[in-house]
Amino acid sequence: MQIGKFLGSIILVLSLFFLGLQFKGLEIEAAGVRALAVTLLLFLYVLRIKDKHPFFLLFLIFFAISEILNYVTWVVDIDISSEIDYFYYVGNSLYIIAYFFLIARIAVDMNFRKAFLKFPVQIGLLAILGLFFVYFVSDTTRKELTINEYYLELLYNAVVMFLMAIALVNYMYRDDKKSMNLLIGTICIMFSEVIQLAYFYIAADFNLLNVLCSMFLVFAFLFFYLQSRLQHRKIIDYQQQHQDIHIES
Repeated sequence: MQIGKFLGSIILVLSLFFLGLQFKGLEIEAAGVRALAVTLLLFLYVLRIKDKHPFFLLFLIFFAISEILNYVTWVVDIDISSEIDYFYYVGNSLYIIAYFFLIARIAVDMNFRKAFLKFPVQIGLLAILGLFFVYFVSDTTRKELTINEYYLELLYNAVVMFLMAIALVNYMYRDDKKSMNLLIGTICIMFSEVIQLAYFYIAADFNLLNVLCSMFLVFAFLFFYLQSRLQHRKIIDYQQQHQDIHIES
């Protein structure tokens, strides 16, 4: 059996195992399995994808590092005599950096001028909805966090919302299977993050929210991996094509 197919099978089994552990409420074990699955997905991407995109590779690297760090904080008792939770800042900063690289992956292939001229109303509405989303979602954590933690959470949510917005504009602009998989993956990421906030700060005793959060995360990486195996379809400018035909005639 090829190493790529073997790794794919292992990742699938680990994903199901991870969801089972979350359903049982075994947070530490689930964190370890999740870190292992994301790390193996990184190796699968390196081994199976010939045309590796550097920004997507960096996204996987930083996300895997953050997952490993998250698991380490569960199992290693590190005594730091400080009121500041450094692991909270470092872990979330790594996730933010990872999402920035994913945003760069989507943005690098887009012509923003053409996209804005083609969808000005839609982009304007997305910006307004994004601002409301970030404010109201982040506001749920205001009473639970310190001022610095709150601003980091605000930045985190803004990055996630911007990721989904740019993926949506990219899909409207390109309208192909690769951009659709990217959009579905980012939507799953957003749902996962919102549900995780609800689980952490509103209904921590409702484990079903944690399971749903994990399911959306698994689906997100499934669609991210699927898009990495595809190429963007060439964009045809029908308006320019029509003008060229008119000139020739």
